[in-house]
Amino acid sequence: MKNKDLLKQENMKLMQRLSEALKEDNEEAMAEAFSQFASGVQERIMEEYGDLQQNRDSAILAARGVRQLTSEEKEFYQAWIDAAKSANPKQALVDINKAMPETIIDTVIEDMRESHPLLENIDFINCQGVIKMIVNADNIDLATWSALNSKIATELAGKIDTLDMTMAKLSAFIPVSKDMLALGPVWLDNYVRIILSEASAAGLEKAILKGTGKDQPIGMCKNLDGAVTQGVYPDKTKVKLTSLDPEAYCAVVAPLAKKPEAVGGYRTVPEVMLVVNPVDYIKRIVPASTVRASDGTYKNNIFPYPTKTVQSAVLDEGEAIMGLAKKYFMGIGAGSSGKVEYSDEYQFLEDNRVYTTKMYGMGRPKDNNAFQYLDISKLKPQSLKVEVTNTEDNPVNTKEKAAATGV
Repeated sequence: MKNKDLLKQENMKLMQRLSEALKEDNEEAMAEAFSQFASGVQERIMEEYGDLQQNRDSAILAARGVRQLTSEEKEFYQAWIDAAKSANPKQALVDINKAMPETIIDTVIEDMRESHPLLENIDFINCQGVIKMIVNADNIDLATWSALNSKIATELAGKIDTLDMTMAKLSAFIPVSKDMLALGPVWLDNYVRIILSEASAAGLEKAILKGTGKDQPIGMCKNLDGAVTQGVYPDKTKVKLTSLDPEAYCAVVAPLAKKPEAVGGYRTVPEVMLVVNPVDYIKRIVPASTVRASDGTYKNNIFPYPTKTVQSAVLDEGEAIMGLAKKYFMGIGAGSSGKVEYSDEYQFLEDNRVYTTKMYGMGRPKDNNAFQYLDISKLKPQSLKVEVTNTEDNPVNTKEKAAATGV
């Protein structure tokens, strides 16, 4: 058996490969990376099961990531296991009249939030079974001190938008070996949550940042007011950021404080999120946001405005996205059916069966002023400015001058 830390490192490398394959739309590389990732997860869970199979202490099991299932969850997984072991699993799964419980999706979303900072910061919710979501599109105050006449009601109604949560479909493939099924509902849940959270997070991150809007969410870098061609939204014009000095940086932040033109007015901006490529974070952001303290130590992530940096392999080097994280809405759920289906379309691993579950959802910026698409290719390192104030009108009494004048 492999060491758990080694397995974890290998899984992280495989997820990086999966993210890169998604970015390049390389299906063959995606399949290979995902199959190796799924195999590694199953190996780790089998090892943990062997270590803990004699332990019935729920606190210890929970600390190792083994959840205590609700009765509905246990019933769902047991029905899946029974169907998978049958002579005709495809038909047996069709016959099961059970959707994936909402609590499983809740836990998957929580798992994604914990391990993916981008998903943790946006407005990310479970919309299980919901067909449409109401969105306050223009960030307007949906309240009035005046009498609610028809004119005001019409104006308010015009600022409320709806998102069709069935527009985008994210299919998750779950390879399950026969040995995994033998471990029972609790351990199958552990495996399914890892696969769903990691595989879905990779696809979601790409869509949230750069989604075209065609059969997928609208990315932060897209222009909501631009001309939509066959369902595809255009990119925003990139804004150049060459320095992190207060004047240059705040000039990029300031437009975020304006509400869309159709609404008018301003909003407070307590903090901004800056999403950058991991290489750019090391090569550009760290040098530009690091200063040397008086005690000789270095302090990094020093910005002139409150900023939370997030690294993402989805972005190319030289580009970044800045914005108000909570102004991006993303909702996902298992749809109205939420069933697990048998798939003979893909066969990632030997001695296993592949199952699919469809997750539906949609996401987009809540308004067009919430995010800036940046060009940081010319971002300069931090430099210490020294201003000389020794002038003829206000001379500084140096040692040399004191010695010469006797003062």
